[in-house]
This record gives sequence, structure tokens and C-alpha cells, in this order.
Amino acid sequence: MWIEFAMIGLLAGYLAGFLGIGGGFVVVPALTFLLLKDASTAPWAIHMAVATSLATMLVTSLSSLLAHHRKGAIRWPLVRSMAAGLMAGAISGAVIADFLQGEALIRVFGLCANLAGLQLLLARQPGSERSLPGKAGLLGVGGAIGSISSLIGIGGGAITVPWLLWHGVRAQNAVATSAACGYPIAIAGTLSFIMLGRGGGLPEGALGYVHLPAFLGIAATSALAAPLGVATVHRLPPKAVKRVFGVFLLFVGTRMMIGF
Repeated sequence: MWIEFAMIGLLAGYLAGFLGIGGGFVVVPALTFLLLKDASTAPWAIHMAVATSLATMLVTSLSSLLAHHRKGAIRWPLVRSMAAGLMAGAISGAVIADFLQGEALIRVFGLCANLAGLQLLLARQPGSERSLPGKAGLLGVGGAIGSISSLIGIGGGAITVPWLLWHGVRAQNAVATSAACGYPIAIAGTLSFIMLGRGGGLPEGALGYVHLPAFLGIAATSALAAPLGVATVHRLPPKAVKRVFGVFLLFVGTRMMIGF
């Protein structure tokens, strides 16, 4: 499956660089489909796909985070206020995912993919800006974002960026801050899935729920493809590609909700 893992990584990395949306919405359904075809991984396919997607973000999102930091675009006080909530939420999301049966988790992911696709197609913007909540509110919002993101294996950008925009944060700062917020989710979520999957009779090549060959193949190629996606932003209309990706998410989400 090494070629398939590499191809998933290329597509996920390219779209992440081009659209500013984490590759989890590509990695999870594609990897679930591949793992379902292998009898040794099929019983844990969606759980392994979610965990592996979060693990790849530890590698693939680091360069993006550092680039945003060098430009001074990350609002670090905001990240620090949300970090504890993001990590606590990521742990709870992993626990919920571990509790759910595979078919139920696949349908939860399908629902979230449909909602993300609709967001891309409709490009909804807030009618008026709201002020950011206080520290307690930021902690709670971080918990909700972390829980949903860890549950379905995404970095949270599809939730964090719109939420920050609705609260008056400039687009550049919203994308950069979202990238930084995704890292606590990836750390806590990955560690949780590793611990939760230990002793569960998973096949050789798995570290808890993390599928190591898939992690290595996807992380390596997505890191290479992300800069290509960034470079393409200046050559093609991102709005048109976002609509195409929105249709793709609706298709994938619907297929996952009704079954592969």
C-alpha cells in the first residue's frame, strides 16, 4: 500500500497548501477505504484512519506553523488561552471515538464532511462581527473545537477559521492562529489514540491506533506537496477550487453516511 499512502499524502498536502484546510478531510476517508480492504485492519479501519490523520499533522503542519510565526501572524495570547481547552477536548474526542463502533464513527465523519462541504460551497460570512469571549469562553470554545477535531481526525481549521472571522479577527491572523491551534489538538489526540489502542489486538505495524506505514508514507509526501499548493494559489482562482472541493466533500460525506 505504500504507493497509495504516498498518493493520499500528495493530495492532502496539496489541498492543505492551496485551500488552507487541513488534509484530514482527504486522509480519513481515503485511508478508511484502504484499510477496510485489508482483513487485518478492517475491524479498526476508521479509528486507525482518524488517529493516523492526527499523527501526520504533527509533521505536516509544523512547517506551516513556523512560517506563520516568522511573519508574526499568529495571535499567541489567543492560542495560549485556548490551548488547555483544545487539548482537553482532543482527549475527550479520542475517548468518544474509541467508544463508538466503527460504522457509527464513519457516519459521524460523513456528517461533518457534509457540513464542511456546505460551508465551502455557500461561503457563508457573518452578518456582523462579535467580540471575542473572555478566558473562560475561549477555554470552552477550545474544548468544543478540540473534541470535534480529534473525534474525526482533522486539525480544526474548518471550525476555527470561520469562528475567528466571525469574531473580528483578520483573515491572515485567523488562518495563522488556526494553524497554531491545530498543534495542541494533534499532540493530545495522537497520544490519546496511541494509549487507547494499546492492548486492543491491533495488527503488526500499529502504534495504538496509529498505522505507522500510513503515517510515514502520508507525512513524507504531504510535506513535499504543501508548498506546491501554496505556489498554485497565485495562479488559479481559490474560490473555484473550494467549490470543487466542497462538492467532493459532499460526495465523500454522503458515501460514508450510507456506507462505502
